[in-house]
Amino acid sequence: MTIDHESVPRPGRPLPNSGWTTAATLDRPARTSQTRASAAVGRHRRPFSSRITVPTGLLAVDALAACAATGFTADRTGHPVLGAVAVLPLLLPLNLAAGLYRTRLTTSALDEIPALAARATVALAFAVILSAFLEGTPDVAVAHPLRLLATLAALILFAAGGRGLVYRLLRRARRRRPSPTLVLGAGQLGQRVAAALIEHREYGLRPVGFLDGDPVMLAPDAKLPVLGGREALEREIRRHRIHHVVATEGAADEAETAAALREAARLGCQVWLVPALREYGSVAGAERDQLWGFPCLKLGRPALRRHGWPVKRALDITAAGLGLIALAPVLAACALAVRFDTGSGVLFRQQRTGLDGRSFTLLKFRTLRPSSEHESATRWNISQDHRMGTVGRLLRRTSLDELPQLWNVLRGDMSLVGPRPERPYFVMRFGQAYPEYADRHRVPVGLTGLAQVNGLRGDTSIEDRARFDNRYIESWSIWQDTKVLLRTAVLLLNPDGS
Repeated sequence: MTIDHESVPRPGRPLPNSGWTTAATLDRPARTSQTRASAAVGRHRRPFSSRITVPTGLLAVDALAACAATGFTADRTGHPVLGAVAVLPLLLPLNLAAGLYRTRLTTSALDEIPALAARATVALAFAVILSAFLEGTPDVAVAHPLRLLATLAALILFAAGGRGLVYRLLRRARRRRPSPTLVLGAGQLGQRVAAALIEHREYGLRPVGFLDGDPVMLAPDAKLPVLGGREALEREIRRHRIHHVVATEGAADEAETAAALREAARLGCQVWLVPALREYGSVAGAERDQLWGFPCLKLGRPALRRHGWPVKRALDITAAGLGLIALAPVLAACALAVRFDTGSGVLFRQQRTGLDGRSFTLLKFRTLRPSSEHESATRWNISQDHRMGTVGRLLRRTSLDELPQLWNVLRGDMSLVGPRPERPYFVMRFGQAYPEYADRHRVPVGLTGLAQVNGLRGDTSIEDRARFDNRYIESWSIWQDTKVLLRTAVLLLNPDGS
């Protein structure tokens, strides 16, 4: 399963030996407080909820445009409704994949015409091929070249016109009832962005103040107050019923800014990032927008709030349950071997830190008997321990000692893929040495992870592991989990015993 055992820092990177705090100070806030805060925000509906209304309206526009286009260009022998039915099953998913149903700050039907035209062409070609396959000869109303071009042009025209109407209504609704917004960073850029939002209400964002722990002096004509630093974030979100946070460069502490962004996202806010470098607006693949000429990047939801996360949990339960059943003979053989090698007590139980800093009992097959509980909790590595017998070395080399963790996955303590869990003692030390280490606990820990399949296991850098783990969390997807599992399977074929 996993390809990581006890974590060890890279040689030459000693950990601090003084100034330790308790593990509780390094853990994430309790999930209950986060849940209450999210619920409090959720009870206050945004003035104009566009997350559902706008995508629904755009879907309806595209469906009506397809029906109107095929009906407008069909002759007496054609079947406009059947033509639309052939076009829509591919057109709508293509538009969805292209992000044509997302709510943006800057709305323009003209900007979307190239994307609409490309996908309409593919969908119409699919309809012609499907008609020829089902009927033997293409429908005259669709297959004739001039009529086909007319249908395509009408589809693009109707879709663009309908979208223009939806966006006009959206801008009008935004002006009437803009959503309260916090601006993160009271620097010059933050002040200019806030002024633009106040003047141009069509973006639907009404700034109520700045959040900055160490702000510069505000301009004399500044219309907004500084409400405090990161510590005021949750209070101000509840007080003003905030649903949007606009983060700008210029805040005094980048680490505090990053932490505030994550906290705002956990509280259910949509976060927008306005970088000072305008070239960010041309980053390929980013969900980019613009705010009165400023490049604006829309940050995605936290992994736990994404639509695919319940699918991940369902796959964990299915795979762990089937794995325990299918591997029952292997588990029994390992248990007998451990009993023969080390005596009674084939399972090794150890406290590890998981989601939101909560501890759980991790299960492994015993590979040796530590001299004390203190050694078990605080020793870096046992891979070269002379007390380990032949069975223990074999289990560790093949990672078979990790198989009981399938029960942890089934219970919900762990996931198949995620940051590897560590002992609370080392969580405390690593959290002091590496600021990003505690951020790994935003998602459940896993049997294997992105850091491990990139070779960061055993005697490697903890800082690099934390970086890869946070990269996994921020870019999580079902496909990424699949890739990690496939790469883990390949690595298990060449075990190195680390």
